[in-house]
Amino acid sequence: VLASTDGEIARALGARFGRAARDEHGTLVVGSGPGEWLLLAPPGASAMVARRVEEVPYEELVSVFDVTHGRALMRISGVKTVDLLAKVCGIDLSEEVTPDGAAFRSSVAKLVTDVVRDDRDGERSYLLHCERSSGQYLFDALIDAGDEFAVEVEGFVAPTT
Repeated sequence: VLASTDGEIARALGARFGRAARDEHGTLVVGSGPGEWLLLAPPGASAMVARRVEEVPYEELVSVFDVTHGRALMRISGVKTVDLLAKVCGIDLSEEVTPDGAAFRSSVAKLVTDVVRDDRDGERSYLLHCERSSGQYLFDALIDAGDEFAVEVEGFVAPTT
């Protein structure tokens, strides 16, 4: 979603730049840039999520578009997550700097990546979001960096050609 930072859509979405929070429908709303939001929902929900945004009454220029098929999304969780990410990302991942709900864009394994801290059941967890064409590279880089931490892959979905 692209919209004014101080308009009705921004107020309805609720997440400011650099932060992420779940809305009443369970969609993760990420303030990914000034006037830019990424809405992460379960597979197959993109039309419903777009419709909810478009139903907000507004008098501003708003663009809503589905990036599902152009992006790759992966989650990394566990007690050694910060150690693993520290090997491939120069951002301070301490609790004080990047608490749960933090969202930022940075280089991860030399690739521009959106990173969202989205803890699950009290355990640190990060969502990493990049261009689809670079998704396999990022996945492989994380597996390689996590080798010393005995990283396990869960729920992998192979890309289709």
